[in-house]
Amino acid sequence: MIAPYFVVIPLLTAFLIVIFGKKGERISGFVALIAAFTLLVLSLMLFPVIDSEGTIVYEVSGWKIPYTIALVIDYLSAFFVIMISLIAALSIMFSLKYMKKFTVNRGYYALFMLLLAGLYGVAITGDLFNLFVFMEIALIATYALVAFQGEAEHYEAAFKYAIMGAISSTLILFGIGSAYSLTSTLTMMQISSNAATTGGIYLLSAFFLAGFGLKAAMFPLHSWLPDAHPSAPSPVSAMLSGVLIKVLGAYAIIRVFYIVFEPSAIVNEALVVLGTISMIVGAIMAIGQKDIKRMLGFSSVSQMGYILFAIGLATPLGFLAALFHMINHAISKGLLFLDSGVVEENEGTRNMEEMQGLSDSVTRTSTLMGALSIAGIPPFGGFFSKLLIIVAAIASGRLVYGLIGLVVGVMTLGYYLGMLRRTFREKKTGSRLAFSIKVSLVILACLTLATALLMIPALKEGFLDKAVESITNREAYGLLFGAGD
Repeated sequence: MIAPYFVVIPLLTAFLIVIFGKKGERISGFVALIAAFTLLVLSLMLFPVIDSEGTIVYEVSGWKIPYTIALVIDYLSAFFVIMISLIAALSIMFSLKYMKKFTVNRGYYALFMLLLAGLYGVAITGDLFNLFVFMEIALIATYALVAFQGEAEHYEAAFKYAIMGAISSTLILFGIGSAYSLTSTLTMMQISSNAATTGGIYLLSAFFLAGFGLKAAMFPLHSWLPDAHPSAPSPVSAMLSGVLIKVLGAYAIIRVFYIVFEPSAIVNEALVVLGTISMIVGAIMAIGQKDIKRMLGFSSVSQMGYILFAIGLATPLGFLAALFHMINHAISKGLLFLDSGVVEENEGTRNMEEMQGLSDSVTRTSTLMGALSIAGIPPFGGFFSKLLIIVAAIASGRLVYGLIGLVVGVMTLGYYLGMLRRTFREKKTGSRLAFSIKVSLVILACLTLATALLMIPALKEGFLDKAVESITNREAYGLLFGAGD
């Protein structure tokens, strides 16, 4: 029964925040925070539950698969649910003080909960159509949150995002229609269990790769991200760049192309090539940015390139490296977007050339830690995940791609050092941080180091390796269809 809570709790919380209206204005943030930490606790229970009871399969309304909506949580889903919960809880904690500058906050927290419901739904749904539905729920909330600050640039960014989101969703819907015409079912377990219907479905693959690739900000479908995500309030930017592009993009690609359908050599090669180009283009574009949030946005394009490239290698080590880099990037980029919010608040600008260094020591230190982790400097977790990606490339016979990844890593270090130099040039002291903001930054900063511990064999086997096994052992996913009958 644990599965439906990840959709019910955020939806119920959003409803309560809205229904109480102005009466709940003061407590809406705390209600959202309680819900977020409740979800975080539940997510941390998933791995032990799966260890003891097996993959969680919940059939809505008592109907049996394939005549019902199924929620399925395996180790891969649990991995993403934990990532969503962690960044969401800390982003909402950060929001308690940060969002007080807006007069109406209940709409913000209600939309945030709606975004969470969509993200969780994508991670745990058991059929393709509801994957699409939950994506749309998350995206509708996202469009509103990007425009939440209410200025012309934010409306423009939200409009661009909505147009690109509609295009990608249409492509995905065409892919779902193609899948149904070929398999006569939308239940992912049922499709996976029927090997005769999979493999060589080129039109379907093209629709899904373009649709999910756009949501993952994969080159050449990346241009919307540096406009849309930085325009949102900083806690939302942390969620969007840290979590949304991974769940709606990378997770969906892994689930559809490597678990639901048989892996395709053409898709693998496309991900390797386009992922490599994404990491290069994102790094080059980040170098020339003056707006700190746009720089972070282009950095996300580059880092998603690493992730998509590693997925395209289609080896156990490649999947391990991709998942590990996802969690490191989510933490580091979430931290950097929250830091950028503090910096913008103190400086009154996002232009790094105009900044005077008006930030406190916590913000300076946490920004440094987040930047070094993304740049791949030891002993941060980002170093180990990037190292694994390069090793996975070399092990699969792609030495040149591994060298490109190394060069882009050096470029990443360069533009982040430039950001630090320009943003904190005089090291002046800014206003004191609110307790909720400081706690959020400190926890995320500590996690940039703590994730390196996942390389300890016992922790790696108990967490990362289990998620990888969910990908490489796709037959086990298909067998769940028989268990649901």
